[in-house]
Amino acid sequence: MFAARGAHVIQADRIAHELMQPGLPVYQEIIRHFGPDILDNEGNIIRRKLADAAFGASVSVRNAGESRVQELNRIVHPAVLRRQDEWMSEVGSRNPHAIAMVEAALIVEAGAAKRFDKLIVVTCHPEQRVARLAQKLNVDTATARGEVERRSAAQAPDAEKLKLADYVIDNSGTAAETEKQVAKIWSELGKLA
Repeated sequence: MFAARGAHVIQADRIAHELMQPGLPVYQEIIRHFGPDILDNEGNIIRRKLADAAFGASVSVRNAGESRVQELNRIVHPAVLRRQDEWMSEVGSRNPHAIAMVEAALIVEAGAAKRFDKLIVVTCHPEQRVARLAQKLNVDTATARGEVERRSAAQAPDAEKLKLADYVIDNSGTAAETEKQVAKIWSELGKLA
């Protein structure tokens, strides 16, 4: 909705995916820490296997108490943050009044919230998260619930994110209701830009 209004938007997950391509430093480091069992026959990281390796054993330790999830984040987050900074600089050099947004689930967890001028937290009711993920992944509700719980375990609680937010979008209602909230925030961001 922000992109449709003219915001420049980049997804942290897409950046991470690009950085995990064979031969790149993040790829090499992930393979070194998580082993070749997460690769397909062509040598590409199978993200689901990497997630299982990272999230599956929360007490598996490599570095003095560091969980596998923390280990993965330590490898990926700095590189993603560097790429985000490069991208924001590129956008800003083309248009100093542009609004550049990074879409990321783990901004708070990566310690990156203060790197941005404003933080927008998008939230919805917990059961909607499950239903929406079930639809997105085309899986049953129980599978989606497990995945939501697994992902939530690696994230800060909503209450913590909401305390840090400059803006909150409640995405529990209709698309029109969400659109109305986006329009208001967009107007405010436009004045700041």
